Amino acid sequence: MRRTVAISSTALLVVVVAFSVFLGTRHAVNDATSVRSPLLGKMAPTFSGEELKTATHAGQFSLLKYRGDIVVINFWSSWCIPCQVESPNISTFAWQQRNNHVQVVGVVFNDAVSSAASFSSKYGDLYPSIVDPGGLIANNYGVTSPPTTFVLNAKGQVAATLIGPVSTKQLNDVVKRIRG
Repeated sequence: MRRTVAISSTALLVVVVAFSVFLGTRHAVNDATSVRSPLLGKMAPTFSGEELKTATHAGQFSLLKYRGDIVVINFWSSWCIPCQVESPNISTFAWQQRNNHVQVVGVVFNDAVSSAASFSSKYGDLYPSIVDPGGLIANNYGVTSPPTTFVLNAKGQVAATLIGPVSTKQLNDVVKRIRG
């Protein structure tokens, strides 16, 4: 009987230690994963298009207009749960960086325009989002699912690629690293 209790206790202890190691080494739920994109270090594909019509944005967008600034490009969808998690973080980041030569632009990924406009209004509408009918912009960046974020340096080169919901801290850290 004592031997069975000792074996059971040891097995339980091993499971608890293994689970603790697992929890301690995994990424937090709100942190995106930095990935090695084929675009890294290369000029970002330029794009222009119609801005999602919201209370504060409407008209045409051109990425070339922001050459000289750091640009954060976030591919998102209203139906994407991780996008809903990250959206307040991106809005906070856009607000914090609004006077620091850092621009944020969203690209609507595989979503209805009306749903995307409602989503954008709900989460602050602090930066423009571009409608991407047919997914041409997403294809040029190699995006297969949202949320995916690219950060471009002032020369227009891809300096970072993040997959998953980004945090304000992650974006600030990337900008700090780019500025060196």
